[in-house]
Amino acid sequence: MNLLTSMRYLVALNEHRHFARAAQACHITQPALSNAIKALEDEFGAVIVRRGRLFGGLTPEGEQVLVTALSMLRAEEALRQDLSAAAGRLKGLLRMAAVPTAIPMLTRFAAMLRQRHPGITPVVLSMSSAEIETGLEDLSLDLALGYCARLQARGPRLQSWLQYQEHYYLLCRDAQCDSRPFAFGADIGWGEVAELPLCLLTPDMHNRTVIDEAFAAVKREVQPAMETNSVLSLVMAVAESTPGGGGAMVTVLPGAMVATVRHMPGLIARPLRSPELLTPIGFMTQQGMAPTRALLAALELQDDAEWRVQCLRHAGALKE
Repeated sequence: MNLLTSMRYLVALNEHRHFARAAQACHITQPALSNAIKALEDEFGAVIVRRGRLFGGLTPEGEQVLVTALSMLRAEEALRQDLSAAAGRLKGLLRMAAVPTAIPMLTRFAAMLRQRHPGITPVVLSMSSAEIETGLEDLSLDLALGYCARLQARGPRLQSWLQYQEHYYLLCRDAQCDSRPFAFGADIGWGEVAELPLCLLTPDMHNRTVIDEAFAAVKREVQPAMETNSVLSLVMAVAESTPGGGGAMVTVLPGAMVATVRHMPGLIARPLRSPELLTPIGFMTQQGMAPTRALLAALELQDDAEWRVQCLRHAGALKE
C-alpha cells in the first residue's frame, strides 16, 4: 500500500462525500478507491469510513486520520515547491477560495499570480464563509478571500489582510431602452429598495446576512421575489427581465460583481445609500502556519501596488 496515495484518496472522499465522485476526481475506479480506504483501515486497525448504501461520513477515528492526511499532503506539496524553487523554477499548487461575491477578484488575483509565477497552478474555488474558515483551519485551503469581520468570532487561529472596502449597488434594467450601454444611475436608499421585487442570495449566505442587516437598519423586512445561492443567477434574473415590466426583478450586488457586468447593455447600477454599507474584504490564512513557496508568492502579490490598483478599479466604490 502506498500510504501517501491512500491518504490522498481519503481526502478526496471527504471532499466529495461520495465514493464514485471521489474516484472520478482521483482518476481511478470506485473499487480501487474503496480498496485503498480498506487498506488504510487495516493498516491502522480502525474503521475510518461509515459505510452504508451511501457514504455516511468519517468515524471519529477517520477524522483523526484525515487531519494527519491533510498535514502529510501539505508537507509533500511544500517539499516539492522547495525543491523546484532550488532548481530555479517554482512549481506547485495553491488552493484558494473566495466567497461567491468576491470570486471575480480572486480570479483576477490568480491570473496575475500565474503571470508572475508561471510554475504556480492556482486552484480557485467558490465557497461559503463557513466552508472557507473550515478549509483554512484544516489546511485543505492555503489562502481565501472573504469577510474579515467574521474572523473576530473565530479567535486567533486565522489572520487577514484587508484588500478593499466593498460598496453595494442596486442592479436593474434600463426601463427606457434595453440597448443603451451600461450606466451608473442616481443614488437610492435601502428603504426604497425594500419595496422592489428583489432577487437575493439565500439566507445561509453571509452576503444575505449583510444585506438583511442593512434593511433592518432602516426598519424594513424584505420578502424576496426570488432566492438563489448563485451570484450568476442574481445577474441573470435582472438581465433577463423585460425592461419596464411590472415583474422585472432587481438585485443588490457588491462592486466586485457589478464590475463584471459593465459590458452588458441595458443595465443600470445605482449606489445604495442611507445607510452606506461598507464591508471589509480581505485575504485570510491560518495563523502561525508555515507557508509554502506558492503562498509566500501570493502574500507578496497581495501587497503589491499593481494588485492594489486592480482592487480600486474592480471593487468597492466603482468609478464610472
